[in-house]
Amino acid sequence: MMTTTRTRSDKKREAIISAARQAFQEFGVIGTSMDKLAEMASVSKRTVYNHFSAKEELVMHIVKEQFQNALVDIDVAYDTQTSLQSQLESLIMEEINFVSADEHLDLARVVVGHFFYEPEKLKDEVVHLRAQETAMHRWLKAAHQDNRMAFDDLQQVVNELDSLIKGQCFWPQVTKIEPALSAQEKDKIAQSAAALILSRYEIRQT
Repeated sequence: MMTTTRTRSDKKREAIISAARQAFQEFGVIGTSMDKLAEMASVSKRTVYNHFSAKEELVMHIVKEQFQNALVDIDVAYDTQTSLQSQLESLIMEEINFVSADEHLDLARVVVGHFFYEPEKLKDEVVHLRAQETAMHRWLKAAHQDNRMAFDDLQQVVNELDSLIKGQCFWPQVTKIEPALSAQEKDKIAQSAAALILSRYEIRQT
Protein backbone atom coordinates (compact mmCIF):
# COMPACT_ATOMS: atom_id res chain seq x y z
CA MET A 1 0.00 0.00 0.00
CA MET A 2 1.34 3.41 -0.98
CA THR A 3 1.58 6.10 1.68
CA THR A 4 1.72 9.80 1.00
CA THR A 5 4.33 11.76 2.94
CA ARG A 6 3.37 15.38 3.50
CA THR A 7 6.36 17.71 3.38
CA ARG A 8 6.70 20.86 5.46
CA SER A 9 5.82 22.80 2.33
CA ASP A 10 2.64 20.74 1.87
CA LYS A 11 1.63 21.39 5.47
CA LYS A 12 2.19 25.12 5.11
CA ARG A 13 0.15 25.20 1.91
CA GLU A 14 -2.70 23.37 3.64
CA ALA A 15 -2.48 25.82 6.57
CA ILE A 16 -2.74 28.77 4.18
CA ILE A 17 -5.78 27.30 2.42
CA SER A 18 -7.45 26.50 5.74
CA ALA A 19 -6.77 30.03 6.98
CA ALA A 20 -8.19 31.46 3.76
CA ARG A 21 -11.44 29.53 4.13
CA GLN A 22 -11.82 30.81 7.70
CA ALA A 23 -10.80 34.37 6.88
CA PHE A 24 -13.06 34.65 3.85
CA GLN A 25 -16.02 33.59 5.99
CA GLU A 26 -15.15 35.92 8.87
CA PHE A 27 -13.93 39.02 7.02
CA GLY A 28 -15.04 38.49 3.44
CA VAL A 29 -12.66 38.16 0.51
CA ILE A 30 -12.18 41.91 0.11
CA GLY A 31 -11.50 42.33 3.83
CA THR A 32 -8.83 39.63 3.89
CA SER A 33 -5.25 40.66 3.18
CA MET A 34 -2.25 38.47 2.50
CA ASP A 35 -0.83 39.74 5.79
CA LYS A 36 -3.93 38.48 7.60
CA LEU A 37 -3.62 35.09 5.88
CA ALA A 38 0.02 34.79 6.90
CA GLU A 39 -0.87 35.62 10.49
CA MET A 40 -3.76 33.14 10.65
CA ALA A 41 -1.72 30.37 8.99
CA SER A 42 1.28 31.03 11.27
CA VAL A 43 3.60 31.41 8.29
CA SER A 44 5.55 34.30 6.80
CA LYS A 45 4.04 36.53 4.14
CA ARG A 46 6.77 35.34 1.78
CA THR A 47 5.62 31.76 2.33
CA VAL A 48 2.07 32.73 1.35
CA TYR A 49 3.36 34.29 -1.88
CA ASN A 50 5.55 31.27 -2.57
CA HIS A 51 2.40 29.15 -2.78
CA PHE A 52 -0.06 31.70 -4.20
CA SER A 53 1.20 34.67 -6.20
CA ALA A 54 -2.01 36.63 -5.56
CA LYS A 55 -5.04 36.42 -3.32
CA GLU A 56 -7.19 35.85 -6.40
CA GLU A 57 -5.19 32.71 -7.21
CA LEU A 58 -6.01 31.39 -3.75
CA VAL A 59 -9.67 32.28 -4.27
CA MET A 60 -9.71 30.33 -7.53
CA HIS A 61 -8.18 27.34 -5.76
CA ILE A 62 -10.97 27.35 -3.18
CA VAL A 63 -13.64 27.74 -5.88
CA LYS A 64 -12.26 24.64 -7.61
CA GLU A 65 -12.20 22.82 -4.28
CA GLN A 66 -15.83 23.77 -3.60
CA PHE A 67 -16.82 22.64 -7.11
CA GLN A 68 -15.12 19.30 -6.54
CA ASN A 69 -16.84 18.73 -3.19
CA ALA A 70 -20.28 19.97 -4.20
CA LEU A 71 -20.73 18.64 -7.72
CA VAL A 72 -18.05 16.05 -8.52
CA ASP A 73 -17.53 13.97 -5.40
CA ILE A 74 -21.17 13.71 -4.27
CA ASP A 75 -22.54 10.20 -4.42
CA VAL A 76 -25.86 10.33 -6.28
CA ALA A 77 -26.99 6.98 -7.64
CA TYR A 78 -29.34 6.69 -10.61
CA ASP A 79 -32.54 4.88 -9.59
CA THR A 80 -34.33 2.78 -12.21
CA GLN A 81 -37.53 2.78 -10.16
CA THR A 82 -37.86 6.51 -9.49
CA SER A 83 -39.22 9.12 -11.89
CA LEU A 84 -36.65 11.02 -13.91
CA GLN A 85 -38.31 14.30 -12.95
CA SER A 86 -37.82 13.85 -9.21
CA GLN A 87 -34.25 12.56 -9.61
CA LEU A 88 -33.23 15.35 -11.96
CA GLU A 89 -34.86 17.96 -9.72
CA SER A 90 -32.78 16.75 -6.78
CA LEU A 91 -29.55 16.97 -8.77
CA ILE A 92 -30.43 20.42 -10.04
CA MET A 93 -31.16 21.56 -6.49
CA GLU A 94 -27.67 20.42 -5.45
CA GLU A 95 -26.19 22.71 -8.10
CA ILE A 96 -28.57 25.59 -7.33
CA ASN A 97 -27.67 25.47 -3.64
CA PHE A 98 -23.98 25.46 -4.53
CA VAL A 99 -23.90 28.30 -7.07
CA SER A 100 -26.31 30.53 -5.13
CA ALA A 101 -24.65 30.19 -1.70
CA ASP A 102 -23.42 33.52 -0.31
CA GLU A 103 -19.90 32.18 0.25
CA HIS A 104 -19.61 30.95 -3.33
CA LEU A 105 -21.02 34.19 -4.76
CA ASP A 106 -18.49 36.26 -2.79
CA LEU A 107 -15.62 34.18 -4.14
CA ALA A 108 -17.04 34.20 -7.67
CA ARG A 109 -17.24 38.00 -7.71
CA VAL A 110 -13.52 38.17 -6.95
CA VAL A 111 -12.71 35.63 -9.66
CA VAL A 112 -14.84 37.41 -12.28
CA GLY A 113 -13.31 40.77 -11.38
CA HIS A 114 -9.78 39.38 -11.40
CA PHE A 115 -10.10 37.72 -14.80
CA PHE A 116 -12.24 40.44 -16.44
CA TYR A 117 -9.27 41.76 -18.41
CA GLU A 118 -7.72 38.33 -18.88
CA PRO A 119 -10.52 36.33 -20.54
CA GLU A 120 -8.13 33.68 -21.89
CA LYS A 121 -7.01 32.77 -18.37
CA LEU A 122 -10.62 32.58 -17.20
CA LYS A 123 -11.44 30.42 -20.21
CA ASP A 124 -8.63 28.04 -19.22
CA GLU A 125 -9.99 27.78 -15.67
CA VAL A 126 -13.53 27.11 -16.94
CA VAL A 127 -12.25 24.46 -19.36
CA HIS A 128 -10.50 22.75 -16.44
CA LEU A 129 -13.70 22.68 -14.40
CA ARG A 130 -15.83 21.43 -17.29
CA ALA A 131 -13.38 18.64 -18.02
CA GLN A 132 -14.36 16.94 -14.77
CA GLU A 133 -17.11 14.35 -14.66
CA THR A 134 -19.76 15.62 -12.28
CA ALA A 135 -22.59 13.75 -10.60
CA MET A 136 -24.85 15.24 -13.28
CA HIS A 137 -22.73 13.69 -16.04
CA ARG A 138 -22.86 10.29 -14.35
CA TRP A 139 -26.61 10.45 -13.78
CA LEU A 140 -27.39 11.48 -17.36
CA LYS A 141 -25.17 8.69 -18.72
CA ALA A 142 -27.00 6.17 -16.53
CA ALA A 143 -30.41 7.42 -17.69
CA HIS A 144 -29.21 7.18 -21.30
CA GLN A 145 -27.90 3.64 -20.82
CA ASP A 146 -31.23 2.71 -19.23
CA ASN A 147 -32.95 3.87 -22.44
CA ARG A 148 -34.95 6.50 -20.57
CA MET A 149 -33.21 9.47 -22.18
CA ALA A 150 -31.98 9.93 -25.74
CA PHE A 151 -29.22 12.36 -26.75
CA ASP A 152 -26.13 12.34 -28.94
CA ASP A 153 -24.02 14.84 -27.01
CA LEU A 154 -23.87 14.47 -23.23
CA GLN A 155 -21.92 17.70 -22.75
CA GLN A 156 -24.54 19.63 -24.70
CA VAL A 157 -27.24 18.50 -22.26
CA VAL A 158 -25.02 19.48 -19.31
CA ASN A 159 -24.37 22.88 -20.91
CA GLU A 160 -28.10 23.45 -21.39
CA LEU A 161 -28.75 22.62 -17.76
CA ASP A 162 -25.89 24.88 -16.72
CA SER A 163 -27.42 27.78 -18.65
CA LEU A 164 -30.86 27.21 -17.15
CA ILE A 165 -29.45 27.12 -13.63
CA LYS A 166 -26.83 29.87 -13.74
CA GLY A 167 -28.99 32.16 -15.83
CA GLN A 168 -31.43 32.39 -12.91
CA CYS A 169 -29.46 31.37 -9.81
CA PHE A 170 -25.94 32.70 -10.32
CA TRP A 171 -25.35 35.54 -12.78
CA PRO A 172 -28.19 37.80 -11.58
CA GLN A 173 -26.96 37.36 -8.00
CA VAL A 174 -23.21 37.56 -8.65
CA THR A 175 -23.78 40.89 -10.44
CA LYS A 176 -26.26 41.93 -7.73
CA ILE A 177 -28.96 42.61 -10.30
CA GLU A 178 -31.33 40.32 -8.41
CA PRO A 179 -31.56 39.50 -4.68
CA ALA A 180 -30.88 36.08 -3.16
CA LEU A 181 -33.42 33.43 -4.08
CA SER A 182 -35.94 32.08 -1.61
CA ALA A 183 -36.33 28.34 -1.05
CA GLN A 184 -39.62 28.44 -2.96
CA GLU A 185 -37.98 30.18 -5.93
CA LYS A 186 -35.19 27.60 -6.01
CA ASP A 187 -37.73 24.77 -5.98
CA LYS A 188 -39.66 26.35 -8.84
CA ILE A 189 -36.51 26.79 -10.94
CA ALA A 190 -35.42 23.19 -10.30
CA GLN A 191 -38.83 21.86 -11.31
CA SER A 192 -38.96 24.00 -14.43
CA ALA A 193 -35.41 23.20 -15.55
CA ALA A 194 -35.93 19.46 -15.08
CA ALA A 195 -39.22 19.58 -17.00
CA LEU A 196 -37.64 21.50 -19.89
CA ILE A 197 -34.74 19.08 -20.24
CA LEU A 198 -36.96 16.02 -20.00
CA SER A 199 -39.45 17.42 -22.51
CA ARG A 200 -36.58 17.38 -25.01
CA TYR A 201 -34.67 14.22 -24.06
CA GLU A 202 -36.86 11.81 -22.11
CA ILE A 203 -38.01 8.70 -23.96
CA ARG A 204 -41.72 8.45 -23.28
CA GLN A 205 -42.96 4.93 -22.62
CA THR A 206 -45.90 3.83 -24.77
